[in-house]
Amino acid sequence: MIDLLVVGGGPAGLATAIHGALAGFDVVVAEPRPAPVDKACGEGLMPGAVRALDGLGVKVPGHPLRGIRYLDAVGERRAEALFRTGHGLGARRTLLHAVLTDRAVQLGIPILPRRVRQISQSTDHVTADGMAARYLVAADGLHSPTRRALGLDERPGAGRRPPRYGLRRHYSVEPWSDLVEVHWSAGCEAYVTPLGPQQVGIAVLTSEHLPYEAQLARFPLLVSQLGTAVRTPVRGAGPLRQRARSRVAGRVLFVGDAAGYVDALTGEGLALALTAAAELVRCLREGRPQAYEDAWRRLSRNYRLLTKSLLWARNQPRLAPLIPPAAARFPGLFQQAVNLLA
Repeated sequence: MIDLLVVGGGPAGLATAIHGALAGFDVVVAEPRPAPVDKACGEGLMPGAVRALDGLGVKVPGHPLRGIRYLDAVGERRAEALFRTGHGLGARRTLLHAVLTDRAVQLGIPILPRRVRQISQSTDHVTADGMAARYLVAADGLHSPTRRALGLDERPGAGRRPPRYGLRRHYSVEPWSDLVEVHWSAGCEAYVTPLGPQQVGIAVLTSEHLPYEAQLARFPLLVSQLGTAVRTPVRGAGPLRQRARSRVAGRVLFVGDAAGYVDALTGEGLALALTAAAELVRCLREGRPQAYEDAWRRLSRNYRLLTKSLLWARNQPRLAPLIPPAAARFPGLFQQAVNLLA
């Protein structure tokens, strides 16, 4: 019987597997898709995520990031906050996945090309499609089949806000800044992440069902900076908000987006996934799997509080246009909020 079966071989699952192997566990990863796997995301790693990758013995090629800049749609109001605890990193999702996969292979972790469909558990082990393990970690994404199968999806209450979606495209253009830029309009935000000498990624977050180009047209300053740059196809993800009743169900534990997700607005998803992976393995090593729920809540508290607050303001028609001016008016508060997440 193996110690740890990780269902899902994205960054969260691979980070959990690597931490498990470094802790001396016998680990197996089940992931049906061949590496590297792409995903629609902002591709900006906060300093906490960079530190977490260092702890895994992983170096990801990319573009160093000094901080965050907020702008209104025409660039008249802007605010900047620099990271105080090291640099962030703009890195293609495929590169991040490739180096994590290489690290797992280096540690001798088997990555099985299979999709787990049936899970059952007893007092001392979990069985997943015939594979027996002491514990199973579900890292199977935003719409986790494992979370749904165990009845841990939390139904939205009355008055739920419209669901939000993410759309991402790459442009072959020289980055004009070493900051992640967040451009605000009435209906959506555009996140500009420098990724390399001649590449930027632009992710749009929105609750409106419009084509990517129609969303981007709301940002005239951004459109003018892109010009006629060569662009990649659009990739999408969502709905973004996913609620989970718990991160622990017997001998099954959840990490990454499968553990529940608020929104990509603050760009903290990967940092939380990577740090939670370390906490999950620590709880298992200490023989206290139930302690992971409190550990996850502690790690995610700032992310959940700030993201929910900012998302609430974004959904108020009178308040949303005031977010960039407020950040510019109170730079100290903006700096503090950014670095609380960083």
